[in-house]
Amino acid sequence: MPSITKTKRSITYFLFSFLTLYSFKVSANFDFNSNCLKAYQNIFELKLNTARQLIANEKKARPNNAIVPLLENYVDYFYLLTTESKTEFERLEANKSARLDKISDDDKNSPYYLYAQAEINLQWALIRGRYGSYYTAAREINRANSLLQENSKKFPGFHLNGKGLGLINAVMGALPEGFLKSALSTFGIKGNLQTGLNYLEKLAENLPKSSYEPFYEETVFYYAYVLSDVAHAKDAYAKTMKYTARISDTSLLKTYLQAYVCARNGHNDEAIKILADRPTGSAYQPFAYLDYLAGIAKLNKLDYSASAPFDKFLQTNKGVNYIKDTNLHLGWIALLKGDSAGYASMMNKTKSAGYSYNERDKQAVNEANAPTPNVSLLKARLLFDGGYLTKALNILSESKADDFSSAKDKAEYYYRLGRVNDDLGKDDLALVNYQNSINTGKGLKFYYAPKSAVQMGKIYEKKGQVAKARSSYNIAIAMKNHEFENSIETEAKQGLKRVGG
Repeated sequence: MPSITKTKRSITYFLFSFLTLYSFKVSANFDFNSNCLKAYQNIFELKLNTARQLIANEKKARPNNAIVPLLENYVDYFYLLTTESKTEFERLEANKSARLDKISDDDKNSPYYLYAQAEINLQWALIRGRYGSYYTAAREINRANSLLQENSKKFPGFHLNGKGLGLINAVMGALPEGFLKSALSTFGIKGNLQTGLNYLEKLAENLPKSSYEPFYEETVFYYAYVLSDVAHAKDAYAKTMKYTARISDTSLLKTYLQAYVCARNGHNDEAIKILADRPTGSAYQPFAYLDYLAGIAKLNKLDYSASAPFDKFLQTNKGVNYIKDTNLHLGWIALLKGDSAGYASMMNKTKSAGYSYNERDKQAVNEANAPTPNVSLLKARLLFDGGYLTKALNILSESKADDFSSAKDKAEYYYRLGRVNDDLGKDDLALVNYQNSINTGKGLKFYYAPKSAVQMGKIYEKKGQVAKARSSYNIAIAMKNHEFENSIETEAKQGLKRVGG
């Protein structure tokens, strides 16, 4: 986010140009004035209490301002994202209909009339989907999409339409097979990942040059999420760091975006530093997930002091997600330290404590039920996830496939060697190891073989060997009844689309 001086200039410019440069005029009933913009900016720094006070002031001064329900919904959205609390979600859910009722009574000639309704629907859908309420989420996404499409026709110069349309296209275009995708298909929503990325990148590039500059941080928030979690883009790190650079360091949301993308994309030391330097204080919304992320980043460096942020997460977390995964990682720390009894105890906790809404928690239960991992393979896995490729390769080089007795460990060994060599640019070695993983691991419930086939497809695709890429993606799709089946199959199908399969 810009500096305070720049923000003041931006607000003044925003208000002036909104009233003079565009063919539409914001009705008094949708008054995104300087007070509302301050509230909005505080929301995106995760200073939610400050935002609540500014919204209360606005409500008192201008009780008919229909921007207020939208801002209140933003507060609920980020409160629920940071707390991960299903109980709080159920308590606050009733706010949705009251806010939509308030907005529906106001100025239909404002570009905010349909936009605000779409945003509220989309925000609740994104939260609802975290708890498995897929059909209701699908209805809300369909409603948001229809409202934004209509608003784009009525107000083609209203750039903010592209934010929601970009997110909907990207997420819907990359959904794995499952209930949500099936529910959405009943409404005729398919989406297109590249179209969504194009929408969001165009906004990220152009908003700072326009009167919509105050909405830049929200656009980058969604764009960074799509790049890392939806598109799994190779340039997710570079683009996220580029677009977040101009956001103020006082934004805790910036900390989250940067640390997350660094941890996910092999810039682990950078993630650890960003989290250590994050802004703190009572002004900020508690965000326990950042302690969980700090634990992940430290353990990916084989730093066993990761247990401290993991323990802090378990103590302060009020939500339902990542409890099982945290216990799994604490068990790994015990195993790596030679404490087999401690490992067994944490595997029991992984199975008994927490919930399984989140994919990482579901996989944590799978891992807790699986045979005890080989310590060398576990170390290589963690180091690879942290981007420490040479260290991971050194550990793997100390063993050979025949050193492992089970087909599971052999398949994982080849898969890990493939991934490390792949990221080191050693394509031929990677292909050999991926093929060995497929040969050893096909038919097993573990993900090593099908994921190896996807990675082979990507290498052949990069080399322009379309027939081999298509064959590899089809091999991945043909494998069934394994971990991450939906997401791996979706990734393979996206590859087939790219190569014309």
